[in-house]
Amino acid sequence: MYLLINLSENPMEAAFTGDAVSGGGGSEMSKSLAVIACIALAIFYVAILYSPTLILRLPPPDSFQSYMIRRFICAAISSVFSLIACSLILPIQWGKSHLYSVYGIRLDHMWQAVVFPLTLTSLMYAGTLILKLLLLLDSGQEDQENGRSLSLDSIKNVVCGFIESTFSLASDISAWRNYLVAPLTEELVFRACMIPLLLCGGFSTYTVVFLCPIFFSLAHLNHLLEYAQRSGSWPKAFAVVGFQLGYTVIFGSYASFVFVRTGHLTAPLVAHIFCNYLGIPVIISRRTGMVTVASVAGFLGFLWLLFPLTSPHLYNARTDNCMCWHRHCSWS
Repeated sequence: MYLLINLSENPMEAAFTGDAVSGGGGSEMSKSLAVIACIALAIFYVAILYSPTLILRLPPPDSFQSYMIRRFICAAISSVFSLIACSLILPIQWGKSHLYSVYGIRLDHMWQAVVFPLTLTSLMYAGTLILKLLLLLDSGQEDQENGRSLSLDSIKNVVCGFIESTFSLASDISAWRNYLVAPLTEELVFRACMIPLLLCGGFSTYTVVFLCPIFFSLAHLNHLLEYAQRSGSWPKAFAVVGFQLGYTVIFGSYASFVFVRTGHLTAPLVAHIFCNYLGIPVIISRRTGMVTVASVAGFLGFLWLLFPLTSPHLYNARTDNCMCWHRHCSWS
């Protein structure tokens, strides 16, 4: 899983032309139009990445950095195009309400949209976090065995090392892809644009939560040829991509659930960045059973807090008189 929109004090405004939805009701779109639009957005998001060489006939990039910058530009163009296209397809009437809220792009309730999803997502990584803590403790124990006692200087060295690694990430083009460009553009296209389309198309809430990730996972099929060329084996490529598709469906369902429940794009975005940073959750470790215990406890905690920490009332000043793209009004 791998444009910034300026939120001014007086943003562009729009309003729903159909009936206000308090129970998941009326819309002016058909289901077929919503699905076709989502398929088109997913295809465009992937196809434009290859346009510089296949369509524009530009020479191959001379470095990995220039290659990634090209892709960043293409992903940004795709995001802007998707936002504009959806504003034309959705039943919107200009001049009545904030257009940005259609896509969940909001500044209100920001700390809730950051803290609560991060807390919830971290529970799924309880085993991973315990393993990292154990490795850190082992490193400290090795220092003591080598005669290096815990002191203020050693703590300063750890802090300085952390700061240096953070600045090194800032100059790492892959880090920009994994922790900024990919999460931002994917959430804009596959959550902020597609979910309003599907909701206004008349699909039920849970159908949208599980249907939207299918478009998200299919957009990763382009990796199949890349893996096959790299490994020289189609079976290995199918295995790797199959696992990746399964993981993206699971994460995409979770991110879609969070977006629909909160109506806030920041919520799935921070979860996306967090998951990209930690990778696949560690469930079992040969070194200790504590990791497995933590994973099970974290999963149970995740299920227990899933609905309370995504309660629409935590992220919205009001949950009535919403439009068709805001299903959180009827999902208490």
